[in-house]
Amino acid sequence: MMKLAVALTGLSVIVMVVMIFQTVTQELNLRTLKSRMLANSAEVKRREDSIVDMKKKIQEMKTTLVTVNANIDELKKKKADSEKSTQEFDTNLQTCHKEKEDAETKKTEKVEAMAKLKADHEEAKKKAEVDIQNLKQQILDRDKAICAFADTTKEEARKLCGIAEAPQ
Repeated sequence: MMKLAVALTGLSVIVMVVMIFQTVTQELNLRTLKSRMLANSAEVKRREDSIVDMKKKIQEMKTTLVTVNANIDELKKKKADSEKSTQEFDTNLQTCHKEKEDAETKKTEKVEAMAKLKADHEEAKKKAEVDIQNLKQQILDRDKAICAFADTTKEEARKLCGIAEAPQ
């Protein structure tokens, strides 16, 4: 029985040593797991913070994008207005050029008409002067013919013929 007691005690010591070894091993594993879990939770925390930062940046970019899109729309409207104004100005310019050409044509026609009128006037003036000279000459010839037969004793006859005094 003693042998049995020694064998039981030995067996108990062996079981106790095995259990202590397992406990120490599990404790070391738990510490390792705890340190890994702390490292993992720190990593998760860092990643969560970076995700939050990225969300903030994305929100800021969305806001900026909305502003930029509004500016682009405004610039497109300004460009369309500018193109419309340019077309209107081109149309007005073409109309103005056409009116200018018409005015120049009318001016040229009027200048030509004025020159023709001036030439006709000069011609009519020369013709009138010739006619006047002819009429004057006819009057002088008639007056000379009358003076030849007029009584120079009368004052009217002397005036007509250009005689200063009556002959005595």
